[in-house]
Amino acid sequence: MTNRLTSTQWLICVIAAIGFAFDIYELLMLPLIIAPALRELVNVAPGTPAYNDWVGVMLWVPAIAGGIFGLLGGYLTDRLGRRRVLTWSILLYAFSAFAAGFSTTIWQFLFFRSLTFIGVCVEFVAAVSWLAELFPDAKQREKVLGYTQAFSSLGGALVTAASVWILANAASLPEIYGAHEAWRYTLMSGVVPALPLIIIRPFLPESPAWLAKKQAGTLRRPSVAQLFSPELRRTTIVTTLMFACSYGAAFGAIQHMPRIVPATPDVVMMAPERPMPQDAPDAALWRAESGRMKQQQSAAVQWWQEIGGLAGRTLLAMLVIVIASRRGLLRVFQVPGIIVVPLVFWFAPTSSLDTLKIGMFFAGLFTVAQFSFWGNYLPRVYPTHLRGTGEAFAANVGGRMLGTGFAFVTTTLASNLGGAPHVQLAMAATIVATFVYIAGFGLSCFLPEPKGTDLPE
Repeated sequence: MTNRLTSTQWLICVIAAIGFAFDIYELLMLPLIIAPALRELVNVAPGTPAYNDWVGVMLWVPAIAGGIFGLLGGYLTDRLGRRRVLTWSILLYAFSAFAAGFSTTIWQFLFFRSLTFIGVCVEFVAAVSWLAELFPDAKQREKVLGYTQAFSSLGGALVTAASVWILANAASLPEIYGAHEAWRYTLMSGVVPALPLIIIRPFLPESPAWLAKKQAGTLRRPSVAQLFSPELRRTTIVTTLMFACSYGAAFGAIQHMPRIVPATPDVVMMAPERPMPQDAPDAALWRAESGRMKQQQSAAVQWWQEIGGLAGRTLLAMLVIVIASRRGLLRVFQVPGIIVVPLVFWFAPTSSLDTLKIGMFFAGLFTVAQFSFWGNYLPRVYPTHLRGTGEAFAANVGGRMLGTGFAFVTTTLASNLGGAPHVQLAMAATIVATFVYIAGFGLSCFLPEPKGTDLPE
């Protein structure tokens, strides 16, 4: 029988859930605020080639930085301890997100977004290693990893709700540089997870498995080279490429939907009925009103995507102790996703809002569940001294560096397709989603099954 969680273990689960939730909160705020931020900082309009290029840069450059430093963070997790790295990574992404709200140039914005991404990349690895080693009972460990990671999707729903609230109430918030720009307040809201962490931090224990080896002097020094030893080479290569496919679906397709929604038929019909005034101040108000309405509808569609992601992560948390085969568990989400996700984007330019919401619910379900899968799988295939490094390599080199690169592939491909800008983007996302889902399914044939239920020593 699985033991009940102690008060300390509940505290651990709470801080991990907060960390996972705001990981995604920080990342998914960018699609919601990118249009007004680029309009103000570099004066480019949605749908133009320059706009597409900047979107690709803002999605990919921070991910590259996150991948590089996230890999270093995984190494430090194995060298310095899980708790210490976890704490500093959360503080880094919280305060850099807050600072991004005060950016006055695109380069400041890019710098702080990169710091935010670095913090998020490190936090995931440290948190997963920490949780896995704090719960030695296999069933309890799988449940804890599954359900705490489900809060990631709650973070996506929270940022969508926060964006909608801020759009409606921006005028009543304090001025920043003489204006009430909603995108700045949305960024600044990312400081929230730092507040409970500062209070709870002294009560968080270190991983007993890591600490025992450290104190006994038996903790081996980690290295990236060890990930390619004969016994781990296949695991490292396959998980890295599959992580890239999982992130490729999210960054190459799903994160572009907020830019497709404003040009869909239902949203176009909602635009202010009166013609745009010729008078400059009135024209500016007209554009602002239209922009807020489009952002609100994009946020509404993203809300359904995040609810789908939450459903997917919750479903995986329930199935992870029922389906023994890791390949079989992953394919529960891969197989229907191969069909559903490309179709959602293929029909997106002509779909009604209600259809888009339903489609994005299932696109989120099948794609986001795969992220939770990796959080449960990776701790079971790497030994203690390589757990952080191995997870960091797959998550950061595969997911953050290679996988997020599909955002740039999509925007580049869109600029070379025919049709209206939103149609170009939807077709490019369809192509990318089809490719990464099929590639991920093919690679799953080579995914090693973990040996036993205990974590490797």
